[in-house]
Amino acid sequence: IMLLWLVIMRLQGLSAVSHPRSSDAPCPQNCTCSGESVDCSGLELIVPPVDLPVWTVSLNLGHNKLASLSAEAFANLPNLRELRLDHNELTSIPDLGRAASNVVSLYLHHNKIRTINGSRTTELVSVETLDLSNNDITDLRGDGFPSGLQIRDLYLSNNKISTLQLGALDHLGSTLQVLRLSRNRISQIPIRAFQLPRLTQLWELNRNRILQIEGLTFQGLSSLEVLKLQRNSISKLTDGAFWNLSKMKVLHLEYNNLTEVNSGSLYGLSSLTQLFLSNNSIARINPDGWKFCQRLRELNLSYNNLTRLDEGSLAVLGDLHTLRLGRNSISHINEGAFRGLKALRVLELDHNDISGTIEDTNGAFAGLDKLNKLTLFGNKIKSVAKKAFAGLETLEHLNLGDNAIRSIQPDAFSRMRNLKSLLIQSNSFLCDCQLQWLPFWLHIHGLQVGVNATCAHPVSLQGTSIFEAPQNSFVCDDLPKPQITVQPENTVTVLGSDVRLTCTAASSSSSPITFAWRKDQELLRHGEMENFAHVRTQGDTADTPAIAGGVMEYTTILHLRRATFADEGRYQCIITNHFGSTYSSKAQVVVNVLPSFLKTPRDSTIRTGHTARLECAAEGHPAPQIAWQKDGGTDFPAARERRMHVMPDDDVFFITDVKPEDMGVYSCTAKNTAGTVSANATLIVLETPHLAQEMEDRSVAVGDTVALQCKALGSPPPRITWLRDDQPLRPSDRHYFTPGNQLLVIGAASPEDAGRYTCLMSNTLGTERAHSQLAVTQHRGVCAQQAGGNAIIGIIVIAVVTSIVVTSLVWVCIIYQTRKKSEECSVTNTDETIVPPDVPSYLSSQGTLSERQDMCIRVEAGGGPQPNGHV
Repeated sequence: IMLLWLVIMRLQGLSAVSHPRSSDAPCPQNCTCSGESVDCSGLELIVPPVDLPVWTVSLNLGHNKLASLSAEAFANLPNLRELRLDHNELTSIPDLGRAASNVVSLYLHHNKIRTINGSRTTELVSVETLDLSNNDITDLRGDGFPSGLQIRDLYLSNNKISTLQLGALDHLGSTLQVLRLSRNRISQIPIRAFQLPRLTQLWELNRNRILQIEGLTFQGLSSLEVLKLQRNSISKLTDGAFWNLSKMKVLHLEYNNLTEVNSGSLYGLSSLTQLFLSNNSIARINPDGWKFCQRLRELNLSYNNLTRLDEGSLAVLGDLHTLRLGRNSISHINEGAFRGLKALRVLELDHNDISGTIEDTNGAFAGLDKLNKLTLFGNKIKSVAKKAFAGLETLEHLNLGDNAIRSIQPDAFSRMRNLKSLLIQSNSFLCDCQLQWLPFWLHIHGLQVGVNATCAHPVSLQGTSIFEAPQNSFVCDDLPKPQITVQPENTVTVLGSDVRLTCTAASSSSSPITFAWRKDQELLRHGEMENFAHVRTQGDTADTPAIAGGVMEYTTILHLRRATFADEGRYQCIITNHFGSTYSSKAQVVVNVLPSFLKTPRDSTIRTGHTARLECAAEGHPAPQIAWQKDGGTDFPAARERRMHVMPDDDVFFITDVKPEDMGVYSCTAKNTAGTVSANATLIVLETPHLAQEMEDRSVAVGDTVALQCKALGSPPPRITWLRDDQPLRPSDRHYFTPGNQLLVIGAASPEDAGRYTCLMSNTLGTERAHSQLAVTQHRGVCAQQAGGNAIIGIIVIAVVTSIVVTSLVWVCIIYQTRKKSEECSVTNTDETIVPPDVPSYLSSQGTLSERQDMCIRVEAGGGPQPNGHV
């Protein structure tokens, strides 16, 4: 027996791999030992070896058939730090006995564990990495991970978890940094489900059944830097879905059902640098969607349903380095679509429907000053326009492979001075005089390696490489590709009218022709077109060369019936045959509408010193310009004195501190390219009576004649009444009044005429009084006095009569001119008149005058009120 025992021990020593270790204990039978590690995996063990060396630090028991473990199985391993029990048949987290408090890494993946038992995990006080992936766990509850644990990495992928209990992992908040929950059955993440402020590196939720991310879902994960949500069924990100993730740098949302990305859903992602949205159903890029993640350096939108890129749709992403847009259905790239992407280095547009962007559009790539690589592989490009790549001076790599390119205009690549690689694969080239430049240019720039270009026309060169074809064979003997001979013209029309746009092209090829029209660079799929063709055999014209057998002319007419505002835009015809497409110039269609008033000015009566308000608003297409006139001209006293204000965005015209000279007829004109309409309003200014010149005390000798003047102003003109010593003064043979009573003449003054004379001025606004003291003195020499008095009376009478005549003439002229002006301006405020374009107008409140000036003569009648009109 003793001999047999010695033989067995000898065999075990030979089977074990001996390495230096801290003890002389032998390696267990059939196991492999290396340093401080013992590997007993793949031995179909049902119980662990009983003779595990005491020095073991790392123990691998994976790929066995362990269904349970005794608490004493590792009792003699005080140094055990790493324990691998993966790929066994354990149904629960095993009891590790005394070794539980020492283990740092515990791997239990690929077992049959159904629940996370808190009574077992509470013993794992030193565990930092716990791998429970690929088990049968169905829920994640709060009692599974009690307080006091030090777990940093928790792997729960490939289980059957469908329930996430609120706060299930809160006890790991101070230590957990990596959490993996991929390939489970989670359909909903409770709001604020996790309070894990130290979770930084990775949170994987791939391949679950999540349908929607609610706002504040990830609140409590303020340190998270990477979040993976690929291959769920997410169709909506509500506002604030990623709020509180201000430190997150990488977000994966590939393989979901998202249809759009808006700014609210990305709110709070201020540190995001990589966003992956490929394989969704996004059909449109929202320009506002990126305003909360402007630090993006990589954006992947490939494999979506995008059909167009609008101007400014990515303008806020000034730090973006890589933009992937391959495998969409993009056919329309607006000019300036990439403006703002000043740091972009890589742009991928592979496998889309791009054609016109390269064949016709100028400036589609404007703003990409630092672009290094552009890929357009597998699109529908048939020709390359001269300015197709304008703005790409720094480009080094251009991929145009798998496009049936037929022609490339001269100097299409000349601005790309740093170009190092060019990929072109096409056997459809039209080898005529327009392509003669290409082989030589490619050769001198060393770019012929990536170019596989074969002629398809003319027949004599069919199948020949462009590098092998003789230079003198690149000639223009025919016109296989359509050439535009009649361009559509700019058109201005009136709302409701019919519009015709005509486009004609010539071609010598018998290849079938297709016609299309674009509006604002988008194809008109349901436009009303009229197409016809005829043979032209006259020979040379200014547009096409003489060709034996003549050419065929093709004409397409686009009809716009009863044009509306929706028909406004830039129209372009595209004529295509087998050899390529020809694009016409763009014709602008403008639909106009005669202005009509929404608000008309109203007659207004206002007191001096107040603010007058005149309102006027009009509509039309294009929007009409509002202007003001006064009395049919441009003389605005209020403008000269800076009392007139027209607000640019308001419908109201103000005159502050109104004065009598502001009174008149004001005309509001609304003008656009369709015509001009006008509406009038009268402004009446009311003014309380007052003296233009103060009355003075007078002294007169007995028998002399004296005149007292009361020059009263006001609106309406005041009525003047004279009093003597506060008693009404009646006309007599010695007391005369001029018209309007502004002048009182007293002839042959006598002592009883002395006293206080009062001028009483009254109108609808009130009554004012003015006084003059008259003194009558004795005169020596009665005869001389009488003679002198008669002379003075004669002079006064002549002066009075002259004043009356002059005043009457002035008023007649004023009345005549005022009526004439009123008739021209249509004084009634409800009248709307079409005004010729050369009518002078007053614009804004600056008092500028139009080119035409009216001569103004202002006449003052002695003692009479001052008129506001011009004579």
